[in-house]
Amino acid sequence: MQYNAKDIEYKWQTTWRETKYSEPKNDYNLPKKYILSMFPYPSGRLHMGHVRNYSIGDALSRYWRNMGYNVLQPMGFDSFGMPAENAAIKHKIHPKKWTYENIDYMIKELDALGLSFSKNRLLATSDPLYTKWEQEFFIKMYEKGLVYRKSAVVNWCENDQTVLANEQVEDGKCWRCGHDVEQKEMPGYYLKITQYASELLECLKDLEGKWPSQVITMQENWIGQSSGLEFEFKFDDSSKDIVGEDGFMVFTTRPDTIYGVSYCALAPEHNITKKLLNSEFISAEVKEKIKSMLNQTPKERQIADKDGVYLGINAIHPLTGKLVPIWCANFVLAEYGHGALMAVPAHDERDYEFAIKFNLPINKIIECDELPYCQKSGKHINSDIINGMDYDEASKTIINHFQNSNIGKEVTNYKLRDWGISRQRYWGAPIPMVHCDSCGVVAENIENLPIALPDDVEITGEGNPLDKHASFKHCKCPKCGKNATRETDTMDTFFESSWYFARFASDDKSWENTAFDKQSVDYWMNVDQYIGGIEHAILHLLYARFFQKVLRDLGYLRDSEPFASLLTQGMVLKDGAKMSKSKGNTVDPDEIIAKYGADTARLFILFAAPPQKELEWNDSAVEGAFKFINRLCDRASNAYKCSVLPDINHKELDKAEQYARLKVYEALKKSSEVFESSFTFNTLIAACMEALNALNAQQNKDVWTEGYYIILNLLEPIIPHISWELSNELFGLKNFRKIELRSEVFQSDTINLAITVNGKRRAEVEVDKSLSDKEIIEITKTQVAKWIGSSQIIKEIYVPNKLVNIVIKG
Repeated sequence: MQYNAKDIEYKWQTTWRETKYSEPKNDYNLPKKYILSMFPYPSGRLHMGHVRNYSIGDALSRYWRNMGYNVLQPMGFDSFGMPAENAAIKHKIHPKKWTYENIDYMIKELDALGLSFSKNRLLATSDPLYTKWEQEFFIKMYEKGLVYRKSAVVNWCENDQTVLANEQVEDGKCWRCGHDVEQKEMPGYYLKITQYASELLECLKDLEGKWPSQVITMQENWIGQSSGLEFEFKFDDSSKDIVGEDGFMVFTTRPDTIYGVSYCALAPEHNITKKLLNSEFISAEVKEKIKSMLNQTPKERQIADKDGVYLGINAIHPLTGKLVPIWCANFVLAEYGHGALMAVPAHDERDYEFAIKFNLPINKIIECDELPYCQKSGKHINSDIINGMDYDEASKTIINHFQNSNIGKEVTNYKLRDWGISRQRYWGAPIPMVHCDSCGVVAENIENLPIALPDDVEITGEGNPLDKHASFKHCKCPKCGKNATRETDTMDTFFESSWYFARFASDDKSWENTAFDKQSVDYWMNVDQYIGGIEHAILHLLYARFFQKVLRDLGYLRDSEPFASLLTQGMVLKDGAKMSKSKGNTVDPDEIIAKYGADTARLFILFAAPPQKELEWNDSAVEGAFKFINRLCDRASNAYKCSVLPDINHKELDKAEQYARLKVYEALKKSSEVFESSFTFNTLIAACMEALNALNAQQNKDVWTEGYYIILNLLEPIIPHISWELSNELFGLKNFRKIELRSEVFQSDTINLAITVNGKRRAEVEVDKSLSDKEIIEITKTQVAKWIGSSQIIKEIYVPNKLVNIVIKG
């Protein structure tokens, strides 16, 4: 058959669309598979990373359909966000128009790849109905105490008049305009993710073996559970008068080192630091030093040289009664512990560097040869009540002493911070809160949702246009009915991507009346296989897990975890680097499809490397994929048309025919392992190529027909268009289904053995199973006689059914 990719792909894409092939069934008695690839931002064009991600998901979806499962594979667009506003400024086009035009184009690109996504469940997170339910979740979370408003220090771009995430600050400058970023205290809304820190950590145990261990470790580290001692450092009398406070709280994971404290350090944002900054007590020089630290992002401070300034105040050591100087230091995080720490330079590397720089005392309290000594081993010295104790005993003794004396307690802390979601931008979901002079900050009434964005705005890049939009901003208080103002901050786009998977799982007919149709969402959730990049290992995946638990507790969802299994695919590289326009090394999927067809693009992307590994683009390998499909078409004439496969007596076949059937059924056997656990599609494709070659080396039409039928079944999830075309020609459309293994194919009177000499593979031999070990060894020796020569044979090793190794001298 001549291979015309364009015509074949158009034909079958039309058939799939008209027959609603991709749509899940509403029969909830069927076994189900929910396959989900992380949805894209509607940037305007697909890139090869998208092609890889969605080809993996589609291969799995098609496989499970062929296995008789009810499959949901949805698609949507993470369509709110700053890039749309950037485009609006650059091209003088409304963000909404830019976004939805891009969505329309990208849907056509997805269809051109033959991806079997559900069309009925397609969504964009900027759709008003999506915003409606999202705002309802926000209000319900607010009512439950999971949303609160506070002032906090944020990254602020004065030029663009907006808050920036840490990731949007590049070398201290705004990623968009290049203006210097400053640290500014602003009010904003926060989600209390820390309330779920313990459960988020504990539930990771249930994902072991189902999620990549690297992702689990990254989340464990991000949540950062640590147990230790919490207590208050009291000020001496003069410091108390200066500050107007009795003291400050600290948390330490090393209570056993408390006798080694030689100074305390506060974060630049600490309440006491700010009090002194606004007082006349500290000098202008000290104030300038603190301000310079405040104008660095936390990330910048962590990689900067240790720096700080003495604040001129002192605390009293809770056990020794000695004075402890209080410093402000750039390495102290305001968000961890209490933004204050007890410094033990002899036994903490960070504290040691700071002490050396500012010539502060270094009190050694653990036996060791070199400083700093940070290990949890060694006997304590110079430590009064814990002298001679090891780490465990000393820690327990100190904690018990503090608790019994009512001056401290054992606590568990987390590095995880509450999630600030306020963004000063237009193109996002409006936060459904109202500011009333009489009632304060109140939630909008549910019946008034969605609070939709006004279309008649001008995007200039300066500030939030919602602040200047009178009809949006001015409203009535939902509580007292008086004049009020609407919140003009919009939500972080991670809010949208943290629950979209549950929306997909709900029957679309219920969308206007409820966030989730319970019967549908209980049937489909949780996601059986989630696919996406490792770069989303922390924020998106952590926020999605948090949302799942919150929506469970609010009564919307049933499960505790959203994604039963996770596959993180590697990047697509070209010339050793990640594809990007700035590097000039991108490959346009549209051009590949136009030249070779979608099946070639899919075959290459799944054959070039295992999905978890990076994939290097290779033009000759794309050509090779195209040639294989052409060869598959050429061989179609070797099989004959039939509606029922031939009944083959395996024992009556000759060796070439038996071998061909064996290679075919080996590929079939491999397919279940590949599609259900390893996802190494490259090995399955290679097995199909071997099987096709083996079929070509024999002439039996029955063997050809059966083998070709099976190969088309195995390749259909990977190259669906040509598989449907060839199958339709030979076997009819009901071809794709589960195929049973034939045990007789794997039974043989002979075995193939590798022969090695001194561990080097030299030959292969087929021998009769009935032969003794001694007879087998003698046969193999004759096969490698030229490598043995006149050398003395030292040892003969036979590994049954695998190999013979001849060990010779010299």
